[in-house]
Amino acid sequence: MVQRFVQALSLSWLILASALSVNSAAAAAPKAEADNYSAWRATAARALEARGDARSLAAAAALTFVGPPSRSRADTAKAAAAALELAVRASELEPNDPATAWLRLKLCSDTPGCDIRDAATTMRWIDADNGAAWLPTLAGAQKDKDTVQVDRVLADMAEGTRFDLYGNRYAVIMYDGLQRVRTRLPANYLKSDLTRLTEAMDIANTAVIPSFSPLINACREAATMERREACLTLSKTMQKADAVIAQLVGFAIEKRLTPADSKEMRLIAERRRLLEWRVSSANISDTPLLPWLRSARARSRLAKMRAMPREEDVCISLLKEHGMPLDPPEEHR
Repeated sequence: MVQRFVQALSLSWLILASALSVNSAAAAAPKAEADNYSAWRATAARALEARGDARSLAAAAALTFVGPPSRSRADTAKAAAAALELAVRASELEPNDPATAWLRLKLCSDTPGCDIRDAATTMRWIDADNGAAWLPTLAGAQKDKDTVQVDRVLADMAEGTRFDLYGNRYAVIMYDGLQRVRTRLPANYLKSDLTRLTEAMDIANTAVIPSFSPLINACREAATMERREACLTLSKTMQKADAVIAQLVGFAIEKRLTPADSKEMRLIAERRRLLEWRVSSANISDTPLLPWLRSARARSRLAKMRAMPREEDVCISLLKEHGMPLDPPEEHR
């Protein structure tokens, strides 16, 4: 329930943008058209792979990983393995880049038979303060029902001072990559800046946002004081994460571990409503009614994403730009 809810809110901009663009064909079109859209993405991935630089390879990896909803399990596994190979090549070209290291680790965790240990160690070495680097390791411990390992990993995660998933950065990488190969793309694929940004955000979120179910379940089972304290500490770090979805999971974890009707519970609810209101209001205020302004707004949003790694900071900047209040009115609190 929590996982589906936070995913829906985190992707609210994508839903709004897709409703205004022709880029929603893959989700809403008949199967034949959706298959065409998948083929267009494959063409883009090949064009990016041919460039050979680290960022183009990372973008190609994300495009290769994402496929049509109707794809078989075997085809999904094959695509994940191909995407992982591209991500490994990208990380070899930029060995100290945390975002590339995270993509490699995330795709490895999604690829059947991939041993995450080397990728996880590299990720933690490059970005030691990032608690999110432990998520795939936690998922493995949860799957094995190894409570000792789960406790150890949660304690390590709680020591992190940040919780970064690099969604904004990868959306920018995707956009720039698609822009560079635009002359090699099919004529009906990504005709405007708005459709390119919508596609970039969609692909980036699918590629780099992990499942939070292992973490939610581990903290739901916080029977010992040590696990409870680790989960509470981690939840507060997550509430300042670079992705809205991670922030909302942080609120959900703290709420579950906080006594009902307490002052702390009310503060959690207020902070969550503030975040939800900012995201929703920023997306609505940044949706122009005039069609010819849509790509201009997309470029403005992209510029903010380049400068700000946190989604919430982008939303705050959009609200300020449009003269909107940063706090909801009293009736929405």
